[in-house]
Amino acid sequence: MRDFSQSNDWLSVNTATVRKSRGQDLPLTDIIEACVRRDIQVISPWRDQVAAVGLNTVSRLVKKYNLKLSGYCRGGMFPAATVAGIQAADADNRQAVDEACELNANCLVLVVGGLPGALAGQAVHKNIAHARDQVLEGIEKLLFYAKSCHMPLAIEPLHPMYAADRACINTLEQALDVCDQLDPGQSGALGVAVDVYHVWWDPKLQQQIERAGQSRLLAFHVCDWLTPTRDLLNDRGMMGDGVIDIPKIRSWVEAQGFQGFSEVEIFSTENWWQKDHSEVLDTCIARHRSVV
Repeated sequence: MRDFSQSNDWLSVNTATVRKSRGQDLPLTDIIEACVRRDIQVISPWRDQVAAVGLNTVSRLVKKYNLKLSGYCRGGMFPAATVAGIQAADADNRQAVDEACELNANCLVLVVGGLPGALAGQAVHKNIAHARDQVLEGIEKLLFYAKSCHMPLAIEPLHPMYAADRACINTLEQALDVCDQLDPGQSGALGVAVDVYHVWWDPKLQQQIERAGQSRLLAFHVCDWLTPTRDLLNDRGMMGDGVIDIPKIRSWVEAQGFQGFSEVEIFSTENWWQKDHSEVLDTCIARHRSVV
């Protein structure tokens, strides 16, 4: 395994981690400046944060500071109950590809979506198999466009607790099945994002990481699973504070030849988002060096 203990070279900060500082929204421009001051040269921004300050502004800062993007969050949310809904999702995903290209991201991360309407509180139907069919169709269409733009797509399987509302692809095995069906030649255009928060529990995880191999492993996200977890979405732990054996999972990923970044992605309404962003970033650096 690579030695992370002496530098930030392989650290990426997903900008959701410092979305808020002392409970207040922190603009992406401020996040970028704070990262640069700490010699963090890799980020993974969210589309809403980019939109809030302007794509052109973010693009200029990325170029000014020679920043890299380990990924871009996010595309996906493919299922819909109407033809118009499907068309809107397709158009939004093409736009996400364009934004990722402008920022020269390593990949566009896909959170694929679940039952239509569930995220808003009322699912239109209960047919998760149909939702998964729509995900497959949506990725297939997007892949054709993304290939033309040379932007890799990374399917991120989410923990099964999100199957209804956020992602009906819930294991690495499911994600790789989609990859094998749509990109059997392993062109590098379609792969997976392995987020330890979502997959650490999977008894097939090592096997499926080996199945993915270097060509399918496009992104690696780290945080920790707290016990107890107070909120299933917004109570992720800082690395080292929970039960995930992060170094073991990283060793499996690196054994396949993955040499990309470890992207810290923490949603934490009651803890880290209440702290000053400077403390959060400094802790990310320290924990990345010591427990990742």
